[in-house]
Amino acid sequence: MNSADAVEAVKAYLLDLQERICAGLQAADGQAVFAEDSWTREGGGGGRTRVIGEGALIEKGGVNFSHVFGTNLPPSASAHRPELAGRSFQAMGVSLVIHPENPHVPTSHANVRFFIADKPGEEPVWWFGGGFDLTPYYGVAEDCVHWHQVARDACAPFGDDVYPRYKKWCDEYFHIKHRGEPRGVGGLFFDDLNQGSFEECFAFLRSVGDAYLKAYLPIIERRRLTPFSQEQRDFQAFRRGRYVEFNLVYDRGTLFGLQSGGRTESILMSLPPIVRWGYDWKPEPGSAEAKLTDYYLQDRDWLGEAGL
Repeated sequence: MNSADAVEAVKAYLLDLQERICAGLQAADGQAVFAEDSWTREGGGGGRTRVIGEGALIEKGGVNFSHVFGTNLPPSASAHRPELAGRSFQAMGVSLVIHPENPHVPTSHANVRFFIADKPGEEPVWWFGGGFDLTPYYGVAEDCVHWHQVARDACAPFGDDVYPRYKKWCDEYFHIKHRGEPRGVGGLFFDDLNQGSFEECFAFLRSVGDAYLKAYLPIIERRRLTPFSQEQRDFQAFRRGRYVEFNLVYDRGTLFGLQSGGRTESILMSLPPIVRWGYDWKPEPGSAEAKLTDYYLQDRDWLGEAGL
């Protein structure tokens, strides 16, 4: 595999994916438009940040492309890969988070990325990673099943065992350890993917990236007109606090970006605009708010339970 050709092929796909996702989300919002902010990284590389907010649907969102490179990988990427010592690296990806205003429309996150590390006289070390996950505030089983159906369909051409493995990995990864609860209802998560050929792994990345809008847009359309109260907005802000905690404490992408000298504004774009914490606050037993953690925020087999 030629490193330069691989980098150019993945970069072209990621830039096009950013375009398509922004167009789909902007059309769904119907009012707000994405603003673009191109940036450069002092240590090498840069990116294209696109943000949207205060729309008819999206309170805050961003769809970022970045391509950074350097002479040494940061600790978050090299700690479990000692063979990367002394190699230069390139890292690129598209990462997005959408925070709708209506608490009945879930927050969504997706990310697809590629790493390659080179050393003269040796074969490049490369891998893909990514996935998507859903964070509802007022869960609806129909939406959870749809989200996982699209995830399974994206994995199906690559083997029957792929969805179960990456669904399980997602459940384990997006777990807020200090709270003892999942961040949301899961989806897909994979990392360090380099088994098989570059072409096969790249095809899987494209399948996952292309599935995001298929998974999210139908949920938006089903829930966007659901009436909501200020009390429900308050609960949404409280639950968003959990989202912040995960991203700042555990998220690999956030840690990699900060440790590699990435652009702070773009990295922290994923944080919600309005958030709150309350001391030892708990919802009323039996309430819709309590059902979120009692039923939805469990590592459920959504497709199995639906007989699919």
